[in-house]
Amino acid sequence: MKRFFAGAAIAVLSLAPLPASAAEWSTILLEKVVNRTPDQTWAKIGPYCAIAQWLKVTCAITAGNQVSAGTNRLLNGNNNEVMVASTPWSYTYAQQASPIFYHGTLAVEPMDRGRQTKIVYTLFYDIEPLKTKDERQADRDRRTRRFSEALDNMKALAESD
Repeated sequence: MKRFFAGAAIAVLSLAPLPASAAEWSTILLEKVVNRTPDQTWAKIGPYCAIAQWLKVTCAITAGNQVSAGTNRLLNGNNNEVMVASTPWSYTYAQQASPIFYHGTLAVEPMDRGRQTKIVYTLFYDIEPLKTKDERQADRDRRTRRFSEALDNMKALAESD
């Protein structure tokens, strides 16, 4: 009987698909200092659909409450992002259908005894599906430009009255 179960387990495992290839991870870390407190900054840029203002996209909450894991937002009517973690001054999201296993984290950190804030945006994704070095560099440059502009927009939004 033990042989039967061992044989069955081996047969099932041999049918399981293997990954097409190994992931190759890339991280983009961007920061911007803001002349506001962390609470003031997060109030302006932190709500899950505030992305509509600073990334210039449409955003709708399709599930959840904007502040906890499991909240889903729909960007531009076709891009789902689910919040997978949050703190009082941060959240991390994932794009479930992305072929590059894309994640992003937006956070604010106090500086100068809380009188200033550092906005930190981290992108983490698998570049393996991008086959050439030129494709990978072009993708990285595009993401860096887009999210650098977003940080500039966040700074302006956070410092506005």
